[in-house]
Amino acid sequence: MRFSKRMDYFGESVFTTLLKMKQEKEASGEKVIDFSIGAPNIPPADHILEAMKEAVLDKNNYIYAISDLKELDEAVSKWYARRYGVDIDPGTEVVSLLGSQEGLAHIALSIVDPGDVVLVPDPCYPVFADGPVLAGAKLHYMPLRKENNFIIDFAEIPEETAKAAKLIVVSYPNNPTAAMGTPEFYRNLIDFAKKYDIIVLHDNAYSELVFDREPSGSFLSFEGAKEVGVEFNSLSKTYGMAGARVGFCIGNVQVVENLKRLKSNMDYGMFIPVQKAAIAAITGPQECVVTTREAYRRRRDLLCDGFTRIGWAMERCPATMFVWAKIPDKYPSSQMFVEDLIQKAGVMVTPGSAFGPSGEGFVRMALVQDEEDIRIAIERVRDSGIL
Repeated sequence: MRFSKRMDYFGESVFTTLLKMKQEKEASGEKVIDFSIGAPNIPPADHILEAMKEAVLDKNNYIYAISDLKELDEAVSKWYARRYGVDIDPGTEVVSLLGSQEGLAHIALSIVDPGDVVLVPDPCYPVFADGPVLAGAKLHYMPLRKENNFIIDFAEIPEETAKAAKLIVVSYPNNPTAAMGTPEFYRNLIDFAKKYDIIVLHDNAYSELVFDREPSGSFLSFEGAKEVGVEFNSLSKTYGMAGARVGFCIGNVQVVENLKRLKSNMDYGMFIPVQKAAIAAITGPQECVVTTREAYRRRRDLLCDGFTRIGWAMERCPATMFVWAKIPDKYPSSQMFVEDLIQKAGVMVTPGSAFGPSGEGFVRMALVQDEEDIRIAIERVRDSGIL
């Protein structure tokens, strides 16, 4: 059998590797406290579940959806107007995604040709790079440095690279660094994109998970944003609907239209009961959003403050459901530290190197464990002697 050469790029997922290590540890009878994957353990609010249940029991909803329900598009338009102060045309400026991951994996196919340049952050959520690679793109990594508050510095991008680039992928609040974008950054981003005729893809999955100030806004709220790009948004973290796979691409008419056309050749639309649940989430009572944010804030405070007390200094992340923590100085690599952490403390995190070269020296911890398990993890690390 002969397979695609593009598969040479894709090794075993870091999360698959970590899962094997976890399974080996648990086979010996020890529970592993897993902070590696950002899989939310906060379920959807009751009104969302009721909408899903009612729609699932309707036998008429098992046809191919083909496209988004008109009421879903209109709900997204009202959601963006209410939440972000952004006017969205429901007919031309929004298309649903089967989760942001699916959209991130496929949108480059509608934008780049083999050999085109795509600008991606370093470190970054892996599919930011993997999607363009699937489309045959050449990647240019934009380092996110702690001394620059993990904000992209456009001045570091070589002129010839900028001229060749067709797409730039950005995300704030950021996964994995948890950094926040600034108004100045977004204005610079739009100016940069206009100057070099680059399409912007802004991932805004964590806008509600901001802890020490008002929740963040939308890239599309800045003047000129719709002229250069789109924003992805997701219901996975905000509304606890990760497994339902609901995301949206919103903004520039041409980008949205091309993605719609691509998707029409790839899938038959989102399951109608999931669309109904999504409508209930973004149009119904929003107290659940506050409750979810507060749960993650408590977990952040407990985890960061607790590990700092025992000698592993961690700054409180300003946003997202992740902590980006520097590894202890005595470890030469994040992978080595992660392996020791699992073997000696039964605690699993993700090595920063999995997110790109600039991630080396850090680990990412997802705030997906209940407070009691966070306390246990801190005690285990304290008693393991690895710090």
